[in-house]
Amino acid sequence: MGKFYFKKILFQEGWKKNVKISTDNNGTITEIIENFEGKDYETEVQLAIPGIPNAHSHAFQYAMAGLTENHSESRSSNFWTWRNEMYNLALNIDPDGLQAIATMLYSEMLKNGYTSVAEFHYLHHDKNGSKYSNVGELGERLLIAAKEAGIHITLVPIFYNKGGFQKKYEAEQKRFISYNSEEYIHLFEKTLETAEKYKSKIGIGVHSIRAVEEKMLGEINDYNKDKFPFHLHIAEQIKEVNESKKYLGQKPVEWLYNNFKIGENHHLVHATHLTVKETKLITSNNSNVVLCPITEGNLADGVFNFNLFQEQKGNWCIGSDSNVGLSAFEEIRLLDYTNRLKTNKRDTFKNSESANSGEIAFQAIYNNGHKAMGNKKSKYFEIGGSLDFLDIDHNQPLIHNSSEKNLLNTIIYSTDIRSIKNTYTNGKKRGNDINLRYKMITKYNSAIKRIKNY
Repeated sequence: MGKFYFKKILFQEGWKKNVKISTDNNGTITEIIENFEGKDYETEVQLAIPGIPNAHSHAFQYAMAGLTENHSESRSSNFWTWRNEMYNLALNIDPDGLQAIATMLYSEMLKNGYTSVAEFHYLHHDKNGSKYSNVGELGERLLIAAKEAGIHITLVPIFYNKGGFQKKYEAEQKRFISYNSEEYIHLFEKTLETAEKYKSKIGIGVHSIRAVEEKMLGEINDYNKDKFPFHLHIAEQIKEVNESKKYLGQKPVEWLYNNFKIGENHHLVHATHLTVKETKLITSNNSNVVLCPITEGNLADGVFNFNLFQEQKGNWCIGSDSNVGLSAFEEIRLLDYTNRLKTNKRDTFKNSESANSGEIAFQAIYNNGHKAMGNKKSKYFEIGGSLDFLDIDHNQPLIHNSSEKNLLNTIIYSTDIRSIKNTYTNGKKRGNDINLRYKMITKYNSAIKRIKNY
Protein backbone atom coordinates (compact mmCIF):
# COMPACT_ATOMS: atom_id res chain seq x y z
CA MET A 1 0.00 0.00 0.00
CA GLY A 2 1.06 3.59 -0.54
CA LYS A 3 0.01 6.85 1.06
CA PHE A 4 0.86 10.09 -0.75
CA TYR A 5 0.35 13.66 0.41
CA PHE A 6 0.26 16.25 -2.38
CA LYS A 7 0.62 19.90 -1.42
CA LYS A 8 -0.59 20.85 -4.91
CA ILE A 9 -1.81 18.51 -7.64
CA LEU A 10 -3.57 19.00 -10.96
CA PHE A 11 -7.06 17.52 -11.31
CA GLN A 12 -9.28 18.01 -14.35
CA GLU A 13 -11.21 20.67 -12.45
CA GLY A 14 -7.99 22.54 -11.74
CA TRP A 15 -5.28 22.70 -9.09
CA LYS A 16 -6.08 21.28 -5.65
CA LYS A 17 -4.13 21.68 -2.43
CA ASN A 18 -3.55 19.25 0.43
CA VAL A 19 -4.71 16.03 -1.18
CA LYS A 20 -4.03 12.55 0.15
CA ILE A 21 -4.12 9.63 -2.30
CA SER A 22 -3.82 6.03 -1.10
CA THR A 23 -3.11 2.97 -3.23
CA ASP A 24 -3.18 -0.80 -2.87
CA ASN A 25 -0.12 -2.99 -3.43
CA ASN A 26 -0.59 -2.79 -7.20
CA GLY A 27 -0.54 1.00 -7.25
CA THR A 28 -4.28 1.27 -7.87
CA ILE A 29 -5.94 4.27 -6.22
CA THR A 30 -8.19 3.25 -3.34
CA GLU A 31 -8.84 6.60 -1.66
CA ILE A 32 -8.70 10.33 -2.44
CA ILE A 33 -9.05 12.79 0.44
CA GLU A 34 -9.19 16.53 -0.26
CA ASN A 35 -8.30 19.23 2.29
CA PHE A 36 -6.20 16.65 4.14
CA GLU A 37 -4.67 17.86 7.41
CA GLY A 38 -3.32 14.67 9.01
CA LYS A 39 0.14 13.10 9.07
CA ASP A 40 -0.77 9.57 8.02
CA TYR A 41 1.24 9.43 4.79
CA GLU A 42 4.55 8.04 3.56
CA THR A 43 5.49 10.25 0.61
CA GLU A 44 5.14 14.03 0.39
CA VAL A 45 5.03 15.68 -3.03
CA GLN A 46 5.10 19.46 -3.36
CA LEU A 47 3.75 19.74 -6.92
CA ALA A 48 2.38 17.09 -9.29
CA ILE A 49 0.66 16.71 -12.63
CA PRO A 50 -0.74 13.52 -14.21
CA GLY A 51 1.52 11.24 -16.22
CA ILE A 52 1.28 11.73 -19.99
CA PRO A 53 0.21 9.11 -22.57
CA ASN A 54 2.40 8.62 -25.65
CA ALA A 55 -0.02 7.47 -28.35
CA HIS A 56 2.42 6.41 -31.07
CA SER A 57 5.89 4.86 -30.92
CA HIS A 58 8.18 2.69 -33.04
CA ALA A 59 10.62 1.51 -30.37
CA PHE A 60 13.30 0.05 -32.65
CA GLN A 61 13.73 3.38 -34.45
CA TYR A 62 15.19 4.87 -31.26
CA ALA A 63 18.44 3.16 -32.27
CA MET A 64 18.78 5.52 -35.25
CA ALA A 65 17.92 8.78 -33.48
CA GLY A 66 20.46 11.40 -34.56
CA LEU A 67 22.05 9.11 -37.15
CA THR A 68 20.20 10.31 -40.25
CA GLU A 69 21.25 13.97 -40.36
CA ASN A 70 24.43 13.58 -42.44
CA HIS A 71 22.86 14.14 -45.86
CA SER A 72 24.08 13.43 -49.36
CA GLU A 73 25.67 16.33 -51.25
CA SER A 74 24.44 14.99 -54.59
CA ARG A 75 20.78 14.22 -53.92
CA SER A 76 17.89 15.49 -51.84
CA SER A 77 17.01 13.86 -48.53
CA ASN A 78 13.37 13.23 -47.67
CA PHE A 79 11.04 10.79 -45.93
CA TRP A 80 11.66 8.09 -48.51
CA THR A 81 15.47 8.23 -48.26
CA TRP A 82 15.11 8.16 -44.47
CA ARG A 83 12.87 5.09 -44.82
CA ASN A 84 15.67 3.19 -46.59
CA GLU A 85 17.93 3.76 -43.60
CA MET A 86 15.15 2.66 -41.27
CA TYR A 87 14.73 -0.57 -43.25
CA ASN A 88 18.46 -1.24 -42.95
CA LEU A 89 18.14 -0.94 -39.18
CA ALA A 90 15.02 -3.13 -39.04
CA LEU A 91 16.77 -5.92 -40.95
CA ASN A 92 19.57 -6.15 -38.43
CA ILE A 93 17.92 -6.19 -35.00
CA ASP A 94 17.73 -9.46 -33.07
CA PRO A 95 15.19 -10.19 -30.28
CA ASP A 96 17.62 -9.43 -27.45
CA GLY A 97 18.59 -6.23 -29.22
CA LEU A 98 14.99 -5.10 -29.65
CA GLN A 99 14.32 -5.74 -25.98
CA ALA A 100 17.42 -3.80 -24.92
CA ILE A 101 16.61 -0.86 -27.21
CA ALA A 102 12.99 -0.74 -26.07
CA THR A 103 13.89 -0.98 -22.38
CA MET A 104 16.31 1.93 -22.74
CA LEU A 105 13.76 3.93 -24.71
CA TYR A 106 10.89 3.34 -22.30
CA SER A 107 13.10 4.33 -19.38
CA GLU A 108 13.94 7.58 -21.17
CA MET A 109 10.26 8.18 -21.93
CA LEU A 110 9.53 7.98 -18.22
CA LYS A 111 12.23 10.56 -17.48
CA ASN A 112 10.55 12.84 -20.02
CA GLY A 113 7.09 12.50 -18.47
CA TYR A 114 5.44 9.73 -20.48
CA THR A 115 3.85 7.10 -18.24
CA SER A 116 2.16 5.01 -20.94
CA VAL A 117 2.89 4.21 -24.57
CA ALA A 118 1.03 2.80 -27.57
CA GLU A 119 3.63 0.76 -29.42
CA PHE A 120 2.87 0.57 -33.17
CA HIS A 121 4.60 -2.75 -33.75
CA TYR A 122 5.27 -4.19 -37.20
CA LEU A 123 8.69 -5.86 -36.77
CA HIS A 124 7.32 -9.40 -36.47
CA HIS A 125 9.62 -12.00 -38.09
CA ASP A 126 13.27 -13.06 -38.03
CA LYS A 127 15.96 -11.56 -40.25
CA ASN A 128 15.06 -13.96 -43.07
CA GLY A 129 11.38 -13.09 -42.92
CA SER A 130 10.48 -16.44 -41.32
CA LYS A 131 8.12 -16.69 -38.38
CA TYR A 132 9.54 -17.32 -34.94
CA SER A 133 8.28 -20.47 -33.19
CA ASN A 134 6.50 -17.98 -30.95
CA VAL A 135 4.87 -15.88 -33.69
CA GLY A 136 4.60 -12.98 -31.25
CA GLU A 137 8.22 -13.24 -30.07
CA LEU A 138 9.21 -9.66 -30.79
CA GLY A 139 5.96 -8.29 -29.42
CA GLU A 140 6.60 -10.17 -26.20
CA ARG A 141 10.07 -8.63 -26.01
CA LEU A 142 8.42 -5.19 -26.08
CA LEU A 143 6.07 -6.21 -23.27
CA ILE A 144 9.04 -7.40 -21.22
CA ALA A 145 10.86 -4.13 -21.92
CA ALA A 146 7.88 -2.09 -20.74
CA LYS A 147 7.62 -4.15 -17.57
CA GLU A 148 11.34 -3.75 -16.83
CA ALA A 149 11.20 0.01 -17.35
CA GLY A 150 7.91 0.43 -15.47
CA ILE A 151 5.84 2.05 -18.21
CA HIS A 152 2.27 1.09 -19.14
CA ILE A 153 2.10 -0.29 -22.67
CA THR A 154 -0.63 -0.85 -25.21
CA LEU A 155 0.93 -3.13 -27.80
CA VAL A 156 -0.52 -2.63 -31.28
CA PRO A 157 0.59 -5.47 -33.61
CA ILE A 158 0.31 -4.10 -37.13
CA PHE A 159 -0.91 -5.71 -40.36
CA TYR A 160 1.55 -5.06 -43.19
CA ASN A 161 0.75 -6.83 -46.45
CA LYS A 162 2.39 -5.10 -49.43
CA GLY A 163 4.94 -2.51 -50.49
CA GLY A 164 2.60 0.18 -51.77
CA PHE A 165 -0.43 0.75 -53.98
CA GLN A 166 -0.56 -2.20 -56.43
CA LYS A 167 2.96 -3.11 -55.39
CA LYS A 168 4.33 -6.32 -53.90
CA TYR A 169 6.26 -5.98 -50.68
CA GLU A 170 9.98 -5.30 -50.98
CA ALA A 171 12.72 -7.57 -49.65
CA GLU A 172 13.53 -4.94 -47.02
CA GLN A 173 9.97 -5.30 -45.67
CA LYS A 174 10.06 -9.09 -45.19
CA ARG A 175 10.11 -8.88 -41.38
CA PHE A 176 6.80 -6.98 -41.39
CA ILE A 177 4.60 -9.09 -43.66
CA SER A 178 1.41 -11.07 -42.99
CA TYR A 179 0.23 -12.63 -46.25
CA ASN A 180 -3.49 -12.43 -45.54
CA SER A 181 -6.04 -11.44 -42.90
CA GLU A 182 -6.13 -14.91 -41.35
CA GLU A 183 -2.38 -14.88 -40.79
CA TYR A 184 -2.52 -11.44 -39.20
CA ILE A 185 -5.48 -12.36 -36.98
CA HIS A 186 -3.53 -15.41 -35.78
CA LEU A 187 -0.62 -13.12 -34.86
CA PHE A 188 -3.00 -10.68 -33.18
CA GLU A 189 -4.72 -13.36 -31.09
CA LYS A 190 -1.41 -14.87 -29.97
CA THR A 191 -0.23 -11.38 -29.02
CA LEU A 192 -3.46 -10.82 -27.11
CA GLU A 193 -2.83 -13.97 -25.06
CA THR A 194 0.70 -12.80 -24.29
CA ALA A 195 -0.41 -9.27 -23.38
CA GLU A 196 -2.91 -10.66 -20.89
CA LYS A 197 -0.07 -12.61 -19.26
CA TYR A 198 1.80 -9.34 -18.73
CA LYS A 199 -1.38 -7.51 -17.68
CA SER A 200 -0.93 -5.14 -20.60
CA LYS A 201 -3.41 -3.75 -23.09
CA ILE A 202 -3.52 -4.35 -26.81
CA GLY A 203 -4.69 -2.51 -29.90
CA ILE A 204 -5.23 -3.55 -33.50
CA GLY A 205 -4.29 -1.87 -36.73
CA VAL A 206 -2.96 -1.72 -40.26
CA HIS A 207 0.18 0.09 -41.28
CA SER A 208 -1.52 2.30 -43.88
CA ILE A 209 -3.97 2.10 -46.77
CA ARG A 210 -1.02 1.68 -49.14
CA ALA A 211 0.36 -1.32 -47.21
CA VAL A 212 -2.79 -3.48 -46.97
CA GLU A 213 -5.22 -4.69 -49.64
CA GLU A 214 -8.62 -2.99 -49.54
CA LYS A 215 -10.49 -6.26 -48.93
CA MET A 216 -8.18 -7.22 -46.08
CA LEU A 217 -8.43 -3.82 -44.42
CA GLY A 218 -12.20 -4.29 -44.36
CA GLU A 219 -11.84 -7.79 -42.94
CA ILE A 220 -9.68 -6.55 -40.06
CA ASN A 221 -12.02 -3.64 -39.37
CA ASP A 222 -15.02 -6.01 -39.32
CA TYR A 223 -13.15 -8.51 -37.14
CA ASN A 224 -12.39 -5.85 -34.57
CA LYS A 225 -15.96 -4.51 -34.28
CA ASP A 226 -14.61 -1.57 -32.25
CA LYS A 227 -13.47 -3.90 -29.46
CA PHE A 228 -9.86 -2.66 -29.51
CA PRO A 229 -8.44 0.75 -30.47
CA PHE A 230 -7.72 0.68 -34.20
CA HIS A 231 -4.54 2.48 -35.35
CA LEU A 232 -3.24 3.34 -38.82
CA HIS A 233 -0.91 5.80 -40.54
CA ILE A 234 -2.64 7.98 -43.11
CA ALA A 235 -1.93 10.94 -45.43
CA GLU A 236 1.53 11.50 -43.95
CA GLN A 237 3.27 12.20 -47.26
CA ILE A 238 2.13 14.07 -50.37
CA LYS A 239 3.39 11.16 -52.49
CA GLU A 240 0.98 8.84 -50.65
CA VAL A 241 -1.91 11.26 -51.21
CA ASN A 242 -1.18 11.53 -54.95
CA GLU A 243 -0.84 7.76 -55.35
CA SER A 244 -4.10 7.24 -53.48
CA LYS A 245 -5.84 9.55 -55.97
CA LYS A 246 -4.22 7.68 -58.87
CA TYR A 247 -4.97 4.12 -57.75
CA LEU A 248 -8.08 4.51 -55.58
CA GLY A 249 -9.65 7.55 -57.20
CA GLN A 250 -9.84 9.46 -53.92
CA LYS A 251 -7.55 10.99 -51.34
CA PRO A 252 -6.66 8.68 -48.41
CA VAL A 253 -8.99 9.91 -45.66
CA GLU A 254 -11.89 10.44 -48.06
CA TRP A 255 -11.45 6.92 -49.41
CA LEU A 256 -11.21 5.41 -45.93
CA TYR A 257 -14.44 6.94 -44.67
CA ASN A 258 -16.32 6.26 -47.91
CA ASN A 259 -15.48 2.55 -47.85
CA PHE A 260 -15.45 1.48 -44.20
CA LYS A 261 -17.21 2.11 -40.94
CA ILE A 262 -14.82 4.50 -39.19
CA GLY A 263 -15.63 6.13 -35.86
CA GLU A 264 -14.42 7.20 -32.45
CA ASN A 265 -12.38 4.04 -31.90
CA HIS A 266 -10.16 4.77 -34.90
CA HIS A 267 -6.88 6.58 -34.33
CA LEU A 268 -5.41 8.16 -37.45
CA VAL A 269 -1.69 8.78 -37.15
CA HIS A 270 -0.41 12.00 -38.79
CA ALA A 271 -3.27 12.83 -41.22
CA THR A 272 -0.99 15.66 -42.30
CA HIS A 273 -2.43 16.41 -45.72
CA LEU A 274 -6.20 16.87 -45.45
CA THR A 275 -8.82 18.69 -47.46
CA VAL A 276 -11.60 20.61 -45.71
CA LYS A 277 -13.95 17.75 -46.58
CA GLU A 278 -11.61 15.14 -45.08
CA THR A 279 -11.18 17.20 -41.93
CA LYS A 280 -14.95 17.26 -41.48
CA LEU A 281 -15.15 13.49 -42.06
CA ILE A 282 -12.73 12.92 -39.19
CA THR A 283 -14.32 15.37 -36.78
CA SER A 284 -17.95 14.51 -37.54
CA ASN A 285 -17.23 10.84 -36.87
CA ASN A 286 -15.38 11.64 -33.61
CA SER A 287 -12.22 9.88 -34.75
CA ASN A 288 -8.92 10.72 -33.11
CA VAL A 289 -5.80 12.09 -34.82
CA VAL A 290 -2.40 11.22 -33.34
CA LEU A 291 0.02 14.05 -34.09
CA CYS A 292 3.79 13.58 -33.83
CA PRO A 293 5.20 17.08 -34.48
CA ILE A 294 8.86 16.32 -33.70
CA THR A 295 9.01 13.32 -36.03
CA GLU A 296 6.82 15.00 -38.65
CA GLY A 297 9.23 17.92 -38.64
CA ASN A 298 12.28 15.68 -38.68
CA LEU A 299 10.94 13.73 -41.67
CA ALA A 300 9.70 16.83 -43.53
CA ASP A 301 6.15 15.47 -43.67
CA GLY A 302 4.38 18.81 -43.79
CA VAL A 303 2.24 20.93 -41.46
CA PHE A 304 -1.07 19.65 -40.12
CA ASN A 305 -3.91 22.18 -40.54
CA PHE A 306 -4.56 22.36 -36.82
CA ASN A 307 -6.58 25.56 -36.85
CA LEU A 308 -9.26 24.14 -39.14
CA PHE A 309 -9.25 20.90 -37.13
CA GLN A 310 -9.67 22.81 -33.87
CA GLU A 311 -12.51 24.88 -35.31
CA GLN A 312 -14.27 21.60 -36.09
CA LYS A 313 -13.70 20.44 -32.47
CA GLY A 314 -11.47 17.58 -33.56
CA ASN A 315 -9.97 15.03 -31.16
CA TRP A 316 -6.18 14.86 -31.05
CA CYS A 317 -3.27 13.60 -28.97
CA ILE A 318 0.49 13.21 -29.40
CA GLY A 319 3.08 10.52 -29.98
CA SER A 320 6.86 10.36 -30.16
CA ASP A 321 6.78 8.16 -33.31
CA SER A 322 10.42 7.66 -34.45
CA ASN A 323 11.61 8.69 -30.98
CA VAL A 324 14.12 11.21 -32.28
CA GLY A 325 12.74 13.43 -29.49
CA LEU A 326 11.02 12.30 -26.29
CA SER A 327 9.60 15.44 -24.69
CA ALA A 328 5.81 15.66 -24.52
CA PHE A 329 6.12 19.36 -23.73
CA GLU A 330 8.23 19.89 -26.85
CA GLU A 331 5.62 18.07 -28.97
CA ILE A 332 2.98 20.52 -27.72
CA ARG A 333 5.22 23.55 -28.23
CA LEU A 334 6.24 22.55 -31.76
CA LEU A 335 2.62 21.93 -32.76
CA ASP A 336 1.61 25.30 -31.34
CA TYR A 337 4.54 27.35 -32.63
CA THR A 338 4.38 25.91 -36.16
CA ASN A 339 0.76 27.00 -36.42
CA ARG A 340 1.54 30.41 -34.90
CA LEU A 341 4.12 30.96 -37.63
CA LYS A 342 1.60 29.86 -40.23
CA THR A 343 -1.33 31.99 -39.02
CA ASN A 344 0.37 34.94 -37.27
CA LYS A 345 -1.87 34.23 -34.27
CA ARG A 346 -0.82 33.07 -30.80
CA ASP A 347 -4.02 31.31 -29.68
CA THR A 348 -3.66 28.01 -31.56
CA PHE A 349 -5.49 25.89 -29.00
CA LYS A 350 -8.30 28.31 -28.17
CA ASN A 351 -11.80 26.84 -28.26
CA SER A 352 -15.31 27.97 -27.33
CA GLU A 353 -14.76 27.02 -23.68
CA SER A 354 -11.26 28.27 -22.93
CA ALA A 355 -8.26 30.18 -24.22
CA ASN A 356 -5.74 28.74 -21.74
CA SER A 357 -3.26 27.06 -24.09
CA GLY A 358 -1.61 24.69 -21.64
CA GLU A 359 -4.83 23.49 -20.05
CA ILE A 360 -6.54 22.85 -23.40
CA ALA A 361 -3.54 21.01 -24.84
CA PHE A 362 -2.92 18.94 -21.73
CA GLN A 363 -6.54 17.84 -21.47
CA ALA A 364 -6.55 16.85 -25.15
CA ILE A 365 -3.38 14.78 -25.02
CA TYR A 366 -4.48 13.13 -21.78
CA ASN A 367 -8.08 12.25 -22.67
CA ASN A 368 -7.54 11.32 -26.31
CA GLY A 369 -4.18 9.71 -25.63
CA HIS A 370 -5.79 7.32 -23.18
CA LYS A 371 -8.54 6.53 -25.70
CA ALA A 372 -5.79 5.54 -28.13
CA MET A 373 -4.45 3.21 -25.42
CA GLY A 374 -7.84 1.59 -24.90
CA ASN A 375 -8.12 3.12 -21.43
CA LYS A 376 -11.51 4.31 -20.25
CA LYS A 377 -10.22 7.19 -18.14
CA SER A 378 -12.53 10.09 -17.44
CA LYS A 379 -10.47 11.83 -14.76
CA TYR A 380 -6.80 12.54 -14.14
CA PHE A 381 -6.96 10.77 -10.78
CA GLU A 382 -9.81 8.48 -9.75
CA ILE A 383 -10.46 5.51 -7.51
CA GLY A 384 -9.73 2.31 -9.42
CA GLY A 385 -7.17 3.98 -11.68
CA SER A 386 -3.40 3.63 -11.45
CA LEU A 387 -1.47 6.35 -9.64
CA ASP A 388 0.70 7.81 -12.40
CA PHE A 389 2.13 11.29 -11.93
CA LEU A 390 5.06 13.62 -12.49
CA ASP A 391 6.74 15.10 -9.44
CA ILE A 392 7.48 18.65 -10.61
CA ASP A 393 10.28 20.75 -9.13
CA HIS A 394 8.37 23.51 -7.34
CA ASN A 395 11.66 25.31 -6.57
CA GLN A 396 12.43 25.87 -10.25
CA PRO A 397 12.34 29.71 -10.33
CA LEU A 398 9.77 30.13 -13.10
CA ILE A 399 7.48 27.50 -11.60
CA HIS A 400 7.92 28.76 -8.05
CA ASN A 401 6.83 32.27 -9.01
CA SER A 402 3.97 31.34 -11.34
CA SER A 403 0.32 31.87 -10.41
CA GLU A 404 -2.12 28.96 -10.49
CA LYS A 405 -3.69 30.47 -13.60
CA ASN A 406 -0.36 30.24 -15.43
CA LEU A 407 1.27 27.31 -13.65
CA LEU A 408 0.57 24.58 -16.22
CA ASN A 409 1.53 26.96 -19.04
CA THR A 410 4.81 27.69 -17.25
CA ILE A 411 5.57 23.97 -16.93
CA ILE A 412 4.73 23.21 -20.57
CA TYR A 413 6.05 26.30 -22.35
CA SER A 414 8.98 27.47 -20.24
CA THR A 415 10.74 24.44 -18.75
CA ASP A 416 12.33 21.19 -19.87
CA ILE A 417 13.06 17.71 -18.55
CA ARG A 418 14.92 19.19 -15.57
CA SER A 419 11.62 20.36 -14.10
CA ILE A 420 10.51 16.71 -13.72
CA LYS A 421 12.10 15.54 -10.48
CA ASN A 422 10.59 12.05 -10.55
CA THR A 423 8.10 10.01 -12.54
CA TYR A 424 5.73 7.56 -10.84
CA THR A 425 3.68 4.74 -12.34
CA ASN A 426 1.49 2.53 -10.19
CA GLY A 427 2.65 4.58 -7.23
CA LYS A 428 6.31 3.61 -7.76
CA LYS A 429 9.20 5.95 -8.48
CA ARG A 430 10.84 4.97 -11.76
CA GLY A 431 14.36 5.32 -13.11
CA ASN A 432 16.18 5.95 -9.83
CA ASP A 433 17.88 2.56 -9.44
CA ILE A 434 21.49 3.28 -10.50
CA ASN A 435 22.47 -0.39 -10.77
CA LEU A 436 19.43 -1.20 -12.90
CA ARG A 437 20.14 1.75 -15.18
CA TYR A 438 23.79 0.68 -15.59
CA LYS A 439 22.67 -2.80 -16.68
CA MET A 440 20.12 -1.24 -19.03
CA ILE A 441 22.74 0.97 -20.70
CA THR A 442 25.21 -1.92 -20.97
CA LYS A 443 22.65 -4.09 -22.77
CA TYR A 444 21.68 -1.20 -25.03
CA ASN A 445 25.31 -0.53 -25.99
CA SER A 446 25.81 -4.23 -26.73
CA ALA A 447 22.69 -4.30 -28.90
CA ILE A 448 23.86 -1.33 -30.96
CA LYS A 449 27.26 -2.96 -31.56
CA ARG A 450 25.51 -6.04 -32.97
CA ILE A 451 23.58 -4.03 -35.54
CA LYS A 452 25.49 -4.10 -38.81
CA ASN A 453 26.33 -0.80 -40.48
CA TYR A 454 25.38 1.18 -37.36
